[in-house]
Amino acid sequence: MNWEMLSAVGQLTATLIGIPSIIYLALQIRAQTRERREAAANALSVQWGELTKALHESSEFAALFLRGIQSFNDMDAISKLRFSSFFNRFFNTFKGMYFSYREGMLTESLWKDLEATISDFLAYPGVRQWWETRKQWHAGEFGELVEKIIARGDQPKLYSTYELREVARDTGLKG
Repeated sequence: MNWEMLSAVGQLTATLIGIPSIIYLALQIRAQTRERREAAANALSVQWGELTKALHESSEFAALFLRGIQSFNDMDAISKLRFSSFFNRFFNTFKGMYFSYREGMLTESLWKDLEATISDFLAYPGVRQWWETRKQWHAGEFGELVEKIIARGDQPKLYSTYELREVARDTGLKG
């Protein structure tokens, strides 16, 4: 055997050992990516649950919320503060979800569900009024997305069967 033959055998051996290693590495990366996506989706689900807890744990806040989505401008200062705090957190959560989607951490189908949810909220005049007072806090790419959703002019449907006018009358709460 000469040096050329030994070199060829060495290259062949390196190739035969290297290819399975590369395949194994690719499979590991794929599994880690899937785990990261699942972890991100779970974390965002927990955030969403924590966010909406205020609506089902406090009937007073639920009533304030339903009045606020009708008209932020007609609320008293305390109600505006509470409504604004909720929606600032809401939009920050959705902003995190949006950027998780952009980074490939959320699937297209999950993002479409989330975008439909934010679109439903943005269809209400009170949420749009609130947005006008706080959109500077959500500038950039996410803010542009919100502006595009608002520009579509979707009609409010999310709470269309809730008799929202009665909420303002029946709760007896200011705001």
